[in-house]
Amino acid sequence: MNKSEINLWPGVSEAARNTLISRDYKLGSLPQRVAHSGVPAGELAKADRSRPEIKRAWIPGVEIFSRTIHPQRHRGVFGEFVRRDEGVLAKIGFWPRQWSAARMFAPSAKGFHVHPPSIPPDTAAEKWLRRLFIRRPENYSLRRYDDEQWDVTFFLQGRVEMILCDVRTGLSKRIMRFFIDGDNHHSSNNVGVVVPPGVAHAIRVEGSEDVVMVYGTSTVFHPEFEGRIASEVETAELPEAWREFLGL
Repeated sequence: MNKSEINLWPGVSEAARNTLISRDYKLGSLPQRVAHSGVPAGELAKADRSRPEIKRAWIPGVEIFSRTIHPQRHRGVFGEFVRRDEGVLAKIGFWPRQWSAARMFAPSAKGFHVHPPSIPPDTAAEKWLRRLFIRRPENYSLRRYDDEQWDVTFFLQGRVEMILCDVRTGLSKRIMRFFIDGDNHHSSNNVGVVVPPGVAHAIRVEGSEDVVMVYGTSTVFHPEFEGRIASEVETAELPEAWREFLGL
């Protein structure tokens, strides 16, 4: 008799038995997990993106690359971000014009936000974006880094869940969900992430540790480039009793 034929719940009421479900612990394929339950970022950094199933799941223009972290016992860590003339940023021709830092308190989140793609005058947005990311994805000279905000993000402390969703016109809606470790958690999940404009992105702190992040942008900060989508998670309401007292 196999386990599926054994009645495990005779000591539980019928009403409770009728509501029971079992969690599925079987791992799906990488494309399935990246779009649903999420995967460790290190898996994506090492993934063979020439494989058709990975290519279909990957959001065009997104880059996830491994970082070099040097633990220094009894002292701390030294982590490299990126080298201007080597690696992914050199390949795609993107070097930030502004560097910024942010701290996220545990267990907060940054709601989805998106930066607008720059479309050349007299050009249909769908046609341009498909040319840029589908028909000629390795012609990086076409990218309008000076006119639209690309992000490259690094995490120095803590652990996060990052979710990306492609909302560009003319491109398939794809979702990438993955988990990143900060430098103080030395692992294969110490990565950098490049996010193109038109890809909505959200970050959620994992655990009880604050997160410290550093990110570079292809343009200087422009508030009008910060489009919000479903970002209510960032708004912390006052307690109801306080609101009543203040007359809000």
